[in-house]
Amino acid sequence: MGRKPDPSKPHSGGAASPRAARRAQPSPVFLGTALFVLGFVSLFTGHIVTDADWSRIRSRWRSKQVRNYEPINIWKSRYSNQYYGCSWRSTNFRSAVPENSSTGYLLIATSGGLNQQRIGITDAVVVSRILNATLVVPELDHHSFWKDDSDFSDIFDVDWFISYLSKDVTIVKSIPYEVMMSMDKLPWTMRAPRKSMPDFYIDEVLPILMRRRALQLTKFDYRLTNELDEELQKLRCRVNFHALRFTNSIQTLGEKLVQKLRVMTSRYVAVHLRFEPDMLAFSGCYYGGGEKERKELGEVRKRWDTLPQDLSAEDERSRGKCPLTPQEIGLMLRALGFSNGTYLYVASGEIYGGEETLQPLRDLFPNFYTKEMLAGDDLEPFLPFSSRLAAIDFIVSDESDVFVTNNNGNMAKVLSGRSLFHANLSFISVNL
Repeated sequence: MGRKPDPSKPHSGGAASPRAARRAQPSPVFLGTALFVLGFVSLFTGHIVTDADWSRIRSRWRSKQVRNYEPINIWKSRYSNQYYGCSWRSTNFRSAVPENSSTGYLLIATSGGLNQQRIGITDAVVVSRILNATLVVPELDHHSFWKDDSDFSDIFDVDWFISYLSKDVTIVKSIPYEVMMSMDKLPWTMRAPRKSMPDFYIDEVLPILMRRRALQLTKFDYRLTNELDEELQKLRCRVNFHALRFTNSIQTLGEKLVQKLRVMTSRYVAVHLRFEPDMLAFSGCYYGGGEKERKELGEVRKRWDTLPQDLSAEDERSRGKCPLTPQEIGLMLRALGFSNGTYLYVASGEIYGGEETLQPLRDLFPNFYTKEMLAGDDLEPFLPFSSRLAAIDFIVSDESDVFVTNNNGNMAKVLSGRSLFHANLSFISVNL
């Protein structure tokens, strides 16, 4: 039997005694201090890294903010040089069909004011091309709100119109007398649906045209779709931007007004202010004139049989259908950065409310001019003709440095297209 080990003597081998083991363990105070130091260092270094990362992010953000808030040239679009006109005829675009080989004579009765009729004339040329028809110079609207009895040749250079488009469409001033006498019946009259596709004209219009030899399309505005092939779109551009040239008397007076403005200032803003009674009545909006305004504009609105008579003015404004007032246009221009020293040319007809309505805009921009102010007695021969007056406004607006409108009407559409085509006009589109 062996002896029990003597606890008073150290053990020469095997595991250490519990007391020795306890002496070998680190002190809790030491461990706590070490962990605290390590944690503090980690936190400190992590904080430094986080600050460095945040500093880099903040630096990048600030640089982006600086780029986003670079001074904007309110007189010229930075993207204007990225646009160019493309109206040239392709080599594979066949020549116009001669009059004696065409499918018949297409007569067009346009509708609306000058610029609405301009759009109709443009589409009339394209429809004639689609039908291989001979186009008779379009008839302008003499019965609309404006009551202007001007003919095509009173506003546009008709000989230039026919000559410029001679390779695309055959155009005549009237149906030849011998052809009219040989017809069994008068030209057929019909109205195409709005934004009709080319197939409609080929399937529905062409058979009647070939059978009757002459056909008239009435109220021809926006009667052709925008979904056309590239060559027909180019033809639209040739008509709108080249073939439709104003008569010499209109063009001369328009350029004279531009020259007068250029003598006073190197640049000016043209404002197309559609605030006439017909425009406000058509919109169905209310401008705070009380029962008098509601009654007057309500009577004007009755002239359009197809318009609802019970529109909510509040709903129309919330939908963005209300033209801006002269004061709202002025405040918008000032907010954009145009100073009160800016020269304004205001293109408009009879403003509802007269000078009282215009005064807030005059106060914001004292250098305020209209065709009446600039032309003086030279304007007198044009006064009975609203479309000729509108043509003068068109010329001065087209030559401006910045064009802005209080509505999204036809003149705004035509001039915005011209600003893109010629890349020489800064156009401010109002998001109503």
